[in-house]
Amino acid sequence: MGGMKSAITVSLVPEAKGGPFVFWNGLADAFRQAAELGFDAVEIFPPSAAAIDPDAVRKLCVRYALKVASVGTGGGWILNKWHLCHADAAVRKQALNFISEVIDVAAALDAPAIVGSMQGRVEGSVTREQALGWLADGLRELGTRAAAKGQVLIYEPLNRYETNLFNRLADAADFLDAAQIGPVKLLADLFHMNMEETSLPNALHAAARRITRCSSSPTATTRRRRNGARMPSW
Repeated sequence: MGGMKSAITVSLVPEAKGGPFVFWNGLADAFRQAAELGFDAVEIFPPSAAAIDPDAVRKLCVRYALKVASVGTGGGWILNKWHLCHADAAVRKQALNFISEVIDVAAALDAPAIVGSMQGRVEGSVTREQALGWLADGLRELGTRAAAKGQVLIYEPLNRYETNLFNRLADAADFLDAAQIGPVKLLADLFHMNMEETSLPNALHAAARRITRCSSSPTATTRRRRNGARMPSW
């Protein structure tokens, strides 16, 4: 069984400047710096699947002895405001198509895709029951597509300011189990967890059956709870 592997992010979306990404100056620069810093892989955040040339990325992987950790789908939300729980069926379809294309290009790089902001939220005339039904249908379809290409789909619970669907890992894991969504795993993001979980170890343990990876950021110690309710120091 292999040990823990490390990855670092690069954003190819100028509109996301200032977001939770480390590198912004293109793939070649990101791969070079990631290798120099001793990382094992790079996570790519593109504006769309079309922005990634698998052959070019494979050459970078070989040159720098790195892998692609995953490919994000949030560009579809940032640039188009598409998501899986939108009241308009046409927009939900656009979201599905966008994520599907990212799944395909990620699989060509032997990597999974991540669904975070494109999960959406309950808003307007949409009820929570409707939103969760659409979310389940979308994740099931996308997970099946990923599995057919030898990958899992990664679903990321977000903090309360970014979604009102699932903010805690255990709730998301229970949802996936209850909806019988098989090839979908969870990303445990410490940035969101520090806002929503009362205990990192307990949260990780409760959802361990579904967690495939963890991520952090320089702001991962930020909390939105009462004074004094802090996580232990790393």
